[in-house]
Amino acid sequence: MKRKPNAKTRRAQRTPKEEQRRPGHVGMSRNSWISSAPLVDLGKSGAEKLSPFGKLVASTPEPGNETKHECAENEMGPQRHNYDLLVVDDSPVYRKLVEQVLEGEPFHLHFARNGREALLLFEQHVPAIVLTDWMMPDFSGPELCRKIRADKTKPYTYIILMTSNTEKGNVVKGLEAGADDYLTKPFDPGEMLARIGVGRRIIDLNQELAAKSRKLEEAARTDPLTGLPNRRAIEEWAFKQLRGAQRHGYSLWVTLGDIDSFKTINDSFGHDAGDTVIKTFADLLKRSTRASDICGRLGGDEFLLVVTHVEPNQIETAVGRFREEFAALSFPFQGRSVRVTASFGVAGCVGKELPDFSAMVRKADEMLYEAKRAGRNAVRICYPAGPSEA
Repeated sequence: MKRKPNAKTRRAQRTPKEEQRRPGHVGMSRNSWISSAPLVDLGKSGAEKLSPFGKLVASTPEPGNETKHECAENEMGPQRHNYDLLVVDDSPVYRKLVEQVLEGEPFHLHFARNGREALLLFEQHVPAIVLTDWMMPDFSGPELCRKIRADKTKPYTYIILMTSNTEKGNVVKGLEAGADDYLTKPFDPGEMLARIGVGRRIIDLNQELAAKSRKLEEAARTDPLTGLPNRRAIEEWAFKQLRGAQRHGYSLWVTLGDIDSFKTINDSFGHDAGDTVIKTFADLLKRSTRASDICGRLGGDEFLLVVTHVEPNQIETAVGRFREEFAALSFPFQGRSVRVTASFGVAGCVGKELPDFSAMVRKADEMLYEAKRAGRNAVRICYPAGPSEA
């Protein structure tokens, strides 16, 4: 009686070609491997299924619950998520395939079945990249592109259109609608990753440009010596406050401050000493200014302070307290203890009929010259009811 060979003997007797034809063998081609894998029913939800790539994965979540996809942890720990990516496709099969391709990539994935859901998720998450199908139940991918591009208030979003129609005319229409790139269905995973990688680089460049633009904008509104807002920034803020004061009837005060005999300080002790006095005045002014108000440097030794919601019988006390604090300081210049003072002019307004900001600054400047003529180290105020010396 002939013995039946065991499993180990059968493996040893296989030829190399027979071994390579076995499903799942490392030597088989990818197409052969995929064709030998079980078919997938992605239409059902709530159960685990075997993907076309032979990996056990969770089924596609129902829309509404499929907002985020956490990247797998690598050997070094959790991978950082840098980008929100919105996938828009009415096909659960393609949503699942995209999820599998992007697994392990630095994305938070959000899924939408149609254009309406896509716009809702876009408003919630402002994704950096949108991967959208051309044909959808409610409106098309190009229409979604136009709606996204119409909102100029949000950061730039890189949009990739997925389409099975590769005619040049349609591709041109998609790009004209606001898409940055297109991907042909059925897509190749490597090509998808490459095109999304281009989108990541574009988004990174846009973020860098936006950050530099913010720094330049901040520099354009900041005095370089003191770090305080400059005249441009103060005027922009004050115009908004004036409109608020006009609507609600609260008081607004413009105060000009000028360091007394500043030229003498520069001539006697040098410009470094003058800069020290200016920065000290600015630091004290900043500490004394409420978060709801604004102070800044106009240039030279002149400073501007805009204060709101202070009653007329309290403004002299508020400005006078700062004047006394600065006058009490002592500066050690060239072995000497030097005291420096400042003078202030104030103009106020209350009620619905308000002057423009430039007129208030001119009136505060007039009050400042009155304080200088009165002997310096003084405060002079133009009250809303009419000019009056404090």
